[in-house]
Amino acid sequence: MSNDEHSDDEAVYVISIASQLSGMHPQTLRQYDRMGLVSPGRASGRGRRYSLRDIASLRNIQRLVGEGINLAGIARIIELESAVATMAIEMAKLRTEVDALLEANPPKSLVRKGKQTIVLYKEEG
Repeated sequence: MSNDEHSDDEAVYVISIASQLSGMHPQTLRQYDRMGLVSPGRASGRGRRYSLRDIASLRNIQRLVGEGINLAGIARIIELESAVATMAIEMAKLRTEVDALLEANPPKSLVRKGKQTIVLYKEEG
């Protein structure tokens, strides 16, 4: 990765740049930080540093505000989306474990015992 390229989680943008990239006033960014809606990194001088992921979150917050959702509702939505993502990761891990266990120890009810022949006949009379 060159010096001009940063990961999505690398906190590199000062508040003025993050404000421009997100289309929000710097004071709004400070308010959202205080509320916990976004948590930018901190420089050694305690100045906020925003990542691309933070800016994407700010844009998402802006979209939700535009849809008429208040900040308390947005905080709850963010919390629930995070919980769902965490559960999806955990479920994927468990599914992998279950698949490995089933492969190593197939359940007896699913094991074929051999082909059985069924004879049908018609009763006379």
